[in-house]
Amino acid sequence: MARRKSTPPTGSKARKRTTGEPGTSGHRTLELSSIRDRIDDVDARIHALLNERARFAQLVGISKTASGKAVDFYRPEREADVLRKALKRNAGPLRDEEIARLFREIMSACLAQQEPLKVAFLGPEGTFTQAAVIKHFGSSVRALPLAAIDEVFHEVEGGIADFGVVPIENSSEGTVNHTLDMFLSSSLKICGEVEIRIHHCLMGRMAGLAAIKRVCAHPQALAQCRGWLDDQLPDVERVAVASNAEGARRARDESGTAAIASHAAAEIYGLNLLAKEIEDRQDNTTRFLVVGRKLFSSSGTDRTTLLVSASDTDDAGALFRLLEPLSQHRVNMTRIESRPSHRRKWDYVFFIDIEGHVSDPKVAKALAALEERASLFKILGSYPRAVL
Repeated sequence: MARRKSTPPTGSKARKRTTGEPGTSGHRTLELSSIRDRIDDVDARIHALLNERARFAQLVGISKTASGKAVDFYRPEREADVLRKALKRNAGPLRDEEIARLFREIMSACLAQQEPLKVAFLGPEGTFTQAAVIKHFGSSVRALPLAAIDEVFHEVEGGIADFGVVPIENSSEGTVNHTLDMFLSSSLKICGEVEIRIHHCLMGRMAGLAAIKRVCAHPQALAQCRGWLDDQLPDVERVAVASNAEGARRARDESGTAAIASHAAAEIYGLNLLAKEIEDRQDNTTRFLVVGRKLFSSSGTDRTTLLVSASDTDDAGALFRLLEPLSQHRVNMTRIESRPSHRRKWDYVFFIDIEGHVSDPKVAKALAALEERASLFKILGSYPRAVL
């Protein structure tokens, strides 16, 4: 039986193959090409707008002073307002965190046209404090890692650094007392705050947990991962070190040593990730303070931190009398910590966070009344609350 010869398609089948109707590879190629052309056009417009914004930023600098430095142009209240507006108008598909990061980098790059800000932080590189620097100031700054919190304060006080970033409290383990104590003698002001969601990783040169003899980390990190360590490495020695990055350095250099640190630290020190997200609480967050040499204007959504004390803090009702003006003027207190005053034994000072800016009328009235009752009264800062 003779085989029937194939005949070329006719009608709609032929048109699909030759004209690239929907559903064919030809149409998809044309469609992708068109979309990419439109993306290129959007990119060009974004680029032009970025340069236009940078030129306006230059004009702001020129209008203030031709010989000024970046620190003279940095306005945390203005940057907080820009970020809040960006988040308010964000309709997706980009997440709020991505939008905030993009706008932060734009502002950072524009400000750095004058000269980069110099920001001291509790180092070394690879710490969560460095991550806080980048989140708050962007990547176009000169970050200066220092070995201790008091060194950060001294670098800013001496004008070597424009600002400093130091940890103040963790949602799981509480206050970093060394930072609080520095404000007893320092003239610096709090200019901002940063919140960082803390994800701890276990890392080392070894391939698995069985080879670990000791775990090195900052005491706060060891405490935040206590439950996981008790469950997974109950018999392994825990060694407290000055920073998580120092622990990562030891893990790189010492046989049998593992570290708890950030994912970035594993990359910096060339370590294997042995376990991720080992913190005991899913909402584990650290708050950092930005310190500088002056107070700034209101951003509209602010926090004020006070240092106060009474002449006799062991008297009945002494703390109540100090705080009463806040209640009378309906000013919300969000945090209070006591620390030894270093004036005499069993005498204390109080660090207080309240909502609002010192320029807000009701806050100003409350603070004026509080100051009259206090033996020590100091406004440590009035600054924008963390945007994200």
